[in-house]
Amino acid sequence: MRGLLCLLGPWLLGLCLLAPNAQAASVEWPLWERFKNALISDDGRVIDVSDERMITTSEGQSYALFFALVANDQDTFERLLAWTQNNLAESDLGARLPAWLWGHDESEDRWGVLDANSASDADLWIAYTLLEAGNLWQRRDYQVLGTRMARLIADQEVTNLEGFGPMLLPGKRGFADPPRWRVNPSYVPPQILSRLSALGAPWDAVAENVPALLKETAPQGFAPDWAAWRADEGWQVDPEHGAEGDYDAIRVYLWLGMLAKDAPGREALLVHFAPMALLTKRLGAPPESIDAQSGEHEALGNASFSAALLPFLADTPFLEEQRQRLLDNFPAEDAYYAQVLTLFGLGWDQGRYRFANDGTLQPEWSSP
Repeated sequence: MRGLLCLLGPWLLGLCLLAPNAQAASVEWPLWERFKNALISDDGRVIDVSDERMITTSEGQSYALFFALVANDQDTFERLLAWTQNNLAESDLGARLPAWLWGHDESEDRWGVLDANSASDADLWIAYTLLEAGNLWQRRDYQVLGTRMARLIADQEVTNLEGFGPMLLPGKRGFADPPRWRVNPSYVPPQILSRLSALGAPWDAVAENVPALLKETAPQGFAPDWAAWRADEGWQVDPEHGAEGDYDAIRVYLWLGMLAKDAPGREALLVHFAPMALLTKRLGAPPESIDAQSGEHEALGNASFSAALLPFLADTPFLEEQRQRLLDNFPAEDAYYAQVLTLFGLGWDQGRYRFANDGTLQPEWSSP
């Protein structure tokens, strides 16, 4: 019946593309095409060419899967997922968390996993994107795999911080040394945790604890890359990385800016982190590095930092200056991380996707 309706005229074609079961064509998103052409191999591997080992990270795969879903690019999504499973998770993401680093090992002259430890931010985004792809594309296999992966993350990467509560650790190994645990605030996007909370424990408790983690690790309104929790002393500066916030922390403002306007706790979080917006206005650009404890900063971030702040500045008079800075200094096509931040920030700024207050994804192509 839907095929017959599509024959009735161009004005009905949009309805056909928006129907839940329709296999709509990918949307036109030039920046995504640029990313694909420069950084994704034919078999679905995101390559960070800035590293001489030509590395691929689980983070890169996870973000590319999300962008493919936003672009309704099912073919690329399938290739990305297949490569990720086959090369990082021994062919089953529902049974094994993906290794975070893959590339060329010069010492053994081989291609393969370079570090088998997991990276929970990537794991979280993959599970989330599978769940949303399953819903938007009517793919039960994706929903099942996303649910299995979420359970695996909960079993291997979520722990109870004594005196604080359940929280996601950055990986399955190397971050728990009771009574001290280490966390990365950029690894816990509130909207992603809100979506996973629908799966029940422990995700509902983790989601509830995220706002406190973000605010308490950023006493001056500036996010650190890393922080530590001690059961007897509370939040502390991370002993390995200090209080510095730069290329990881910029994502904290990105995630907060993309929260739905009616998302629980959004206003309090934006108020708490308002000092970053004010500092960006004073400097004319986001700082590249800032001490989360003192507020001291160094240099200016590149244009992709401005891209990351577009959602965060959306309701301020500071938005246009950063938007123009990005357009005047657009990242090179082979700059992996700069391209990622730009796809997230500019894609949101252009209205290509939104998150609902419960964290579900609302790509532009799925809305009337």
